[in-house]
Amino acid sequence: MSRLFRVGLILLILGSCGTRDGSAPRDLDNACSILEERPHYTRAFRAAERDWGVDTHVLMAMIYQESKFISDNRPPHVYALGVIPTGRQSSALGYSQALDGTWAEYERDRGGRGARRTDIRDAADFMGWYMTATVEETGVPLDDTRNQYLAYHEGRTGFNRGSYRGKSWLMRIADEVDQRAVLYEAQLRNCRAYR
Repeated sequence: MSRLFRVGLILLILGSCGTRDGSAPRDLDNACSILEERPHYTRAFRAAERDWGVDTHVLMAMIYQESKFISDNRPPHVYALGVIPTGRQSSALGYSQALDGTWAEYERDRGGRGARRTDIRDAADFMGWYMTATVEETGVPLDDTRNQYLAYHEGRTGFNRGSYRGKSWLMRIADEVDQRAVLYEAQLRNCRAYR
């Protein structure tokens, strides 16, 4: 085997390793394409469905909104005087954009000290755990994507207080998340990668 061929093969292997989780899938508007490109997502979503009863299309729509499927996504920096970085808007991180405190609560409850917000399986499990608690505390069904998203964004206490009602931008986004879940559900019906 020629040296040039071996170098090319090594670069190809290393290149494919780098795109597994960090960057977003190519076609975010097609659920089947996402799962074909990232088969490990299917396993993560199936596990969350089995453990929590949350449908894949609901999880996918919420992850799309929270992180666009970028594993290490973070909120932007805040700048003092427009140029001096003073930190981030929040501690949100990963696929689910879980905050530090909520993630710590999840780890205590699930006994998962090794769980990572940048791992799709852990993020899907976290979202299933959170959404199931939302059902218990608010009565919002797991398949009510719009209100589950509002409770996810505002927190269950904020949702119960109705804090979202004064935020027309958030209501619009919740409607978009709901519409995306409907789109993803239709696409998954005929998806080989999801069977």
